Amino acid sequence: MSGQSLLVPGEITPVRSVPGNIRRPEYVGKPAPTPYTGPEIQDADTIERMRIAGRIAAQAMEEAAKHIAPGVTTDELDRVAHEFMIDHGAYPSTLGYRGFPKSLCSSLNEVICHGIPDSTVLRDGDIVNLDVTAYINGVHGDNNATYLCGDVDEESRLLVERTRESLNRALKAVRPGRQINVIGRVIESYAKRFGYGVVRDFTGHGINSSFHSGLIIPHYDSPHATTVMQPGMTFTIEPMLTLGTHEYDMWEDGWTVVTKDRKRTAQFEHTLVVTETGAEILTLP
Repeated sequence: MSGQSLLVPGEITPVRSVPGNIRRPEYVGKPAPTPYTGPEIQDADTIERMRIAGRIAAQAMEEAAKHIAPGVTTDELDRVAHEFMIDHGAYPSTLGYRGFPKSLCSSLNEVICHGIPDSTVLRDGDIVNLDVTAYINGVHGDNNATYLCGDVDEESRLLVERTRESLNRALKAVRPGRQINVIGRVIESYAKRFGYGVVRDFTGHGINSSFHSGLIIPHYDSPHATTVMQPGMTFTIEPMLTLGTHEYDMWEDGWTVVTKDRKRTAQFEHTLVVTETGAEILTLP
């Protein structure tokens, strides 16, 4: 594995502004969102609006990823994605969600998820997960991917490649009439081939007008995930695989989640809608 030193928190810049004409999610300025009580199955109009949100989120992530290089700060990646979403009339969903201070999550190396963009400088050999969600026309689109920064060691490169493949396999397992737990079964069985850990405490989720609707999508074979998929259901699949344990520690910031053994981890995510025959990805650029 890479011999990179472990990450430490950097300095966080002031909150970026959003023009007043851009609609905010209801949770901005509140300690927590209002619990979602609507349906998990969405109508055609909502799904079409989610395609727009998903496309903007995917394009914003792509734009930020173009700037991944040794010497660039994670705060700069946040700036790029923030400005892209604002320029396209969307609100960055993470900004102000339960007090999160930035417009994307940047999770490097041993960070599983929810890393806060700051003054941390990318190094040659890092792996960099960007998690971008856009809110527009009253709905969210959420995606993430892990990128290579410079010359990355083979073990880390394979972890990234196989985590992407685990998402692709999970997407192919989506079918109306199947239980949600087929998704985690596919991911876990594939990850076990390589001895990877599968993060259990952070999951995929229902998404629509709510950032997190309450529907849980485990990435391991959970006997409790018996909800049956139906056409029109919208949710994320976002496997997090590790080179070691699935157990984690939390930084003092209350957000940054790192592997307990500090080994590397990768993640990929799409927002999808269940169709009559499978899954349509809503977060395509």
